[in-house]
Amino acid sequence: MNKNRSHAMQAIKTFPSKALLTPLLAALVLAGCASALPMPAEHAGVAVPADFSGTSAAAASAGAASAAAATEAQPRGAWWLAFGDAQLTALVERAGDANTDIQQAAARLAEARALLRSADAQRLPQLGASAGVARQAGAQFANGASPATLGTAGLNLSYEVDLSGRLSRASEAALLDAQARAALLQSTRLMVQADVAQTYLQLRAVQAERALVAQSLDIYRDSLRLTTRRAQAGDAAELDVARMQTEVSATESELLALDRQQAALAHALALLAGDIAGRLELPEGAAQATLPVIPAGVPAAVLARRPDVAAAQATVQAELARVGIAQAAWFPDIALTAQGGYASPELGDLLRWSARSWGLNALLSLPLFDGGRRAAQEEGAKARLEAAVAAQRGQVLTALRDVEDQLSALRLLAAQSEVLEQSVRSAERASHLSDVRWRNGYVSQLELLDARRNALRQRRNALQVRTAQYTGTVMLIRALGGSWEQSGAPA
Repeated sequence: MNKNRSHAMQAIKTFPSKALLTPLLAALVLAGCASALPMPAEHAGVAVPADFSGTSAAAASAGAASAAAATEAQPRGAWWLAFGDAQLTALVERAGDANTDIQQAAARLAEARALLRSADAQRLPQLGASAGVARQAGAQFANGASPATLGTAGLNLSYEVDLSGRLSRASEAALLDAQARAALLQSTRLMVQADVAQTYLQLRAVQAERALVAQSLDIYRDSLRLTTRRAQAGDAAELDVARMQTEVSATESELLALDRQQAALAHALALLAGDIAGRLELPEGAAQATLPVIPAGVPAAVLARRPDVAAAQATVQAELARVGIAQAAWFPDIALTAQGGYASPELGDLLRWSARSWGLNALLSLPLFDGGRRAAQEEGAKARLEAAVAAQRGQVLTALRDVEDQLSALRLLAAQSEVLEQSVRSAERASHLSDVRWRNGYVSQLELLDARRNALRQRRNALQVRTAQYTGTVMLIRALGGSWEQSGAPA
């Protein structure tokens, strides 16, 4: 700064009109002393590992997905196609057009882009036209007359010299805000897609569970009819009939509870798809979705394309630019203006060549005392920057935790599913044998009911674990910011 100041003072001494150039040169010296703001560390200083603890590094080197660039505009891929369910695909595409959360996020992005255009316009020359008629009294003109009116018409041209970089930083901050909004739109779209997929898969699981319970209810009703006939023939006790009737009623109650849960999920799915609850037509039937296979070795660098992480990074950069704006308030502002047009005491002579007038102005302004306002604004901008950096760090840590949670859950669910398959086979075999032995009078009705209840419980547990695998896969895709493939293709 001392070197810049000495050069400027030497230039003042050599110029004959140094009194006029002193303010301008002083402003240039101050602008030259402005230091560049340091860029924040990548991922807010979080040391992102090469891959997740739940994946294999060897498999990653053998052809798994690679790191993706951090950009809010990068396609996240039609990842729902990996489930192979046409109805799921139709619902996700429908929600992309009609979901109100996506529409609100898109509107906020449009607002941010409009603010960016407004900030860019401040850096361009401003041209305006003006015309007016004013009542005058006591003004003496060149011809000695004292007109009662004065008409003016002309053009005004103004331009603010961005000496301190304030306007450019404001434009940069608006651009980064728009990028953050674009990333949030992607995040909202991904969230809605994941919610649609999870709700749909849960609805299909409830329908499948209802089918199991309905099947068990048919078996219990057949057993109740058989027990009633035996009781009438004197081969069974009334207690056996009461027990079977209790089992039938309890199963009917479970069926009604599943119907209530199914209706709630259908209404939630309608809301996500932008439709009125109760109007969404979804035919019942077995789920057509297949469980996608997650490749081993998913690298942790895919978090760079996660929309909320990209939005947090853009927010930090925008706050950094706003710190520069606050610091630029200490430097002088230079505004250049020019006016040209006509002025005449007679409206009929307003557009004559002799009534022309023009003017050029240069204004340099530098507040000397503001009661600490600029210092407070700079401190506030730095505090907001620190908060944004902390928020970004928290976002990155949360993203890493989300992925690790889902990878661990899916690994354990796969093992649990294998164990439950064996349990289901054993329980169904035991139920079948108990039914045969009960019909032949070798076991009691209590043993038969216990075997049937156990078989139904194991089948429902297996179905719930399978559903958890589906929803866990969707949550992993959401945690990764989209498909685990770099190209965004479904896995």
